Amino acid sequence: SASTQAAAPTQAQADAPAVSPAPAEAPAPAVSPAPAEVPAQDRTSVPAVSPAPVVSPVLAEAAAPAEAAASAEAPADVPSGQPAEARSEAAPAAQPVAQEAAQPSDQATAQPATQPAAQPAAQPATPAPPQPATPPAAQPVAQPAAGLAAAAARVPRRKVLLPIGAAVVVAVVAAVVVVNLGTEEPPPTPPPAAPPLAVVRGVVGSEKMAFFEDPKVVQALADKGVKVEVESAGSRQIATSVDLDAYDFAFPSSAPAGEYIQRKRKVSAKYTPFSSPMAIATFQPIADLLTKANVVKQSPLPTLNVSRHLEMVTEGTKWDQLSGNSAYPVDKNILISTTDPRTSNSAAMYLAIISYVANGGKVVHGTAQEKSVLPLVTPLFTGQGYTDNTSEGPFNEYLTVGMGPSPMVWIYEAQFVEAAAKGQIKPGMVLMYPSPTVLSKHTLVPLNASGDRIGQLLSTDPQLQRLAAEHGFRSNDTGEFTKVAADNDVKVATDLIDVVDIPSYDTLENLLDGVAKSYG
Repeated sequence: SASTQAAAPTQAQADAPAVSPAPAEAPAPAVSPAPAEVPAQDRTSVPAVSPAPVVSPVLAEAAAPAEAAASAEAPADVPSGQPAEARSEAAPAAQPVAQEAAQPSDQATAQPATQPAAQPAAQPATPAPPQPATPPAAQPVAQPAAGLAAAAARVPRRKVLLPIGAAVVVAVVAAVVVVNLGTEEPPPTPPPAAPPLAVVRGVVGSEKMAFFEDPKVVQALADKGVKVEVESAGSRQIATSVDLDAYDFAFPSSAPAGEYIQRKRKVSAKYTPFSSPMAIATFQPIADLLTKANVVKQSPLPTLNVSRHLEMVTEGTKWDQLSGNSAYPVDKNILISTTDPRTSNSAAMYLAIISYVANGGKVVHGTAQEKSVLPLVTPLFTGQGYTDNTSEGPFNEYLTVGMGPSPMVWIYEAQFVEAAAKGQIKPGMVLMYPSPTVLSKHTLVPLNASGDRIGQLLSTDPQLQRLAAEHGFRSNDTGEFTKVAADNDVKVATDLIDVVDIPSYDTLENLLDGVAKSYG
């Protein structure tokens, strides 16, 4: 009958392997007791459940430990007595893996999607009775996969993925390390060491020490492969008493001293990389006071009349005798502080100027003229008391002490400009020029090839010429010097007109010796 046919499957269906419906609808195989039976009136609302797959005793025995482990590791909030659907929901991410594994590899063995009409729709999921063992040859391929997949479905995915993820990370790190070790490049070869600098030694006038000690000058010379080591001495000392065998070049501050070294050392070469006119460092109250005494002319630049000053010294006029002197009323001769004429070039330049004036506006030449001017010029030195060996000493006193001990100081123009560039010039300090003046030509005499190279660099290298201007020297590039003076608000004589010649070295030495004898 129709009902009998619907209740009992055909022989062909009984022989076909039991296969679950499509993976999307098949729940995991039930292993827990079935839930309470649903009343008949509500059975129509319960979804159809496929019969549990047939598992051979061998595979069931093999899957039992896995099922026990899955039950032990199931989340605590899902009692083991609940339906398989509830337990599978506790690890939803693991179910697709098991379902995919349960798919038959051969689509031809899959059961048709349409089930017999008499299949009970609300049959409780009860444990399937043991099935008779089936010979291995007749066992469907999909059953072992379905059994293993069902066991895997009960293992939380988190427990499975963590060890796998850790293994992957370790493998990747190991691979990176191996690759890095295998492809690591050797360290780059360091560039070859620069050749050592050639050390060149020189003896120079003290007013040039700041130039040679300037880090920018040191670096500029190092860029040319040389390191210059210098010692200072008075220009007259350099020419007469310094042992020049220990040096590669001599660099006095005047042409006569340089010429004498040339003759003594039989050297034909010389360099004049820069020069500086002689000047007077004073203070505005002193310049104003001497202007009233008709000794100084203020325009266009403060200028001291050397002839008028020589008359005041010869007459023995003192500061406190000047009319209306309230700025510096002291009982002292009106003198200009210089260095020691026996050792220093700047004092020798002062002697060259006052001897010119004392000789009636002519350069001194010959013994008769020397004897004529010495009584007039000697008091300008001997009346000062102690004098320093270098121009650095009295100028530093001018900068730090003020006009008390020395209201007028004989200097190189370069010293004042350099001090202004360093911010050492205070308000009220004035640069004054003597009239006439002399141009001190800083003359470098090379004593060997190394010294000759220094002379060439100082004379021709644009950077060194610019740095010389920063130190107040008038280099071959006059524009640089003018710019430095203007940038530091120093009024300098742009055109040196009233400049006189210096006596020959022998005449100047005779005058210096005559003054030195007066010191006793």
